[in-house]
Amino acid sequence: MTLPNIRLDELGQGESAIIVEIIGEDVVASRLMEMGLIEEEPISMVGRAPMGDPTEYAVRGYRISLRKNESTRVIVRKEC
Repeated sequence: MTLPNIRLDELGQGESAIIVEIIGEDVVASRLMEMGLIEEEPISMVGRAPMGDPTEYAVRGYRISLRKNESTRVIVRKEC
């Protein structure tokens, strides 16, 4: 069973999802794709900084930290 699409910043710690799309066609969207955030790629939320921003994610065998304004641009599909 698949759940509705959500923004990446809505994932909870330890939750995983599949990237559906990157919103926009600007420099930020290009940078996110260059970092490996591409459609159909699995991603999981590792943890947040003490003040809540940035958030660390695991994708493609490595970890990246994204600010909230970046992670809101990534649409994901949680899976049960």
